[in-house]
Amino acid sequence: MGKGNIPRRIRSIFRFLFHLLTHVEVIGVEKVPLQGGCILATNHLSRLDPPLLFMLIERDDLTALVADKYKKYPFIPWLVNTLRGIWIHREEADFRALKDACRYLEQGGMLGIAPEGTRSRTKGLLPGKPGVAYLADKARVPIVPVAISGTEGAIFKILSFRRPKIRVVFGDPIQFPPIDRSKRDEMLQRNTDEILCRIAALLPEGYRGVYADHPRLKEILTASAS
Repeated sequence: MGKGNIPRRIRSIFRFLFHLLTHVEVIGVEKVPLQGGCILATNHLSRLDPPLLFMLIERDDLTALVADKYKKYPFIPWLVNTLRGIWIHREEADFRALKDACRYLEQGGMLGIAPEGTRSRTKGLLPGKPGVAYLADKARVPIVPVAISGTEGAIFKILSFRRPKIRVVFGDPIQFPPIDRSKRDEMLQRNTDEILCRIAALLPEGYRGVYADHPRLKEILTASAS
């Protein structure tokens, strides 16, 4: 098996398993660029989320930032390294990982990142961290918001011989103007809020978490309804 075929073989395996074990509804995947640097910014509910997105996107250069705590798990390190994943230490500012991620984006790769920084235990969105906005600005790439619902508790349902219903919605790409260095922190926070509110607008109401009453979310929902 050639190295170029490995991601496709892995994607085929994921597709077979998701088709067999779950019901997946996908909306808007055609909005994802088929080439060029890009960030998929997604909410994070389950360990099923990364393989779910990988099997939906027809790009062999799609990879992800992965918490280095998973290095101790069986099989996961092989999978992450095979798919050119970038290990990141989430307990501190990991500048090496951010530099590697920026370089990958500048070279035209696609990165999946959860701007919350960790899985939500309540299914509601957690406060976003500025890493996605920072990388998008440094690499000058668009961000595609992605909303996943139904993967929380899905593993338990599968083990109980039930097929969970999963929904994945892709939003329109976002391209932010360059950040003004004199207003860096303010603009990073504004862009981060925009990303999370765009994700929240694609989610069912019960998944919006800390962004449920955000003024920007209300603006987005009003505009989409008109």
